[in-house]
Amino acid sequence: MRAYYLGNNDSEGAGIDGETLVAEGILHWHLPVDEAAYTAPLNEIRKARGYVEMDQIHLDPATPNLGALCDKFYAEHHHTDEEIRFVIAGSGIFDLRDEDDAWMRVHLGPGDMIIVPADKHHRFTLDDARTITCKRLFQDTNGWEAILR
Repeated sequence: MRAYYLGNNDSEGAGIDGETLVAEGILHWHLPVDEAAYTAPLNEIRKARGYVEMDQIHLDPATPNLGALCDKFYAEHHHTDEEIRFVIAGSGIFDLRDEDDAWMRVHLGPGDMIIVPADKHHRFTLDDARTITCKRLFQDTNGWEAILR
């Protein structure tokens, strides 16, 4: 995981450490990508945070309507519930608003897990590789409506 600021200000490109992300409510872990190795720690996180549902998605250049999906994910929005992603393969980018409304970019790769807190404005996109496989975890699927800013 690599995190840094975006925008037209003095902090653009400045790295963001894990403590700053946590202060913004953004939790993160790095887990092994081998299923046998990540199952136990992932289940511990699921139990501790009350995640009752999980699925796996895969996006790549062959995904039907990939451009439209990426446009939808990239529209700035928030959810009334946490958004959780655990990257198994490939990579992707979350842009998140900090408490001063500046953009923080978090580039995730294999093994990275992120929790975007409820009501945190964000957007998601693929990087130049345009491929990601990740698990999505849910406390309750009712909180997953994207509320556009």
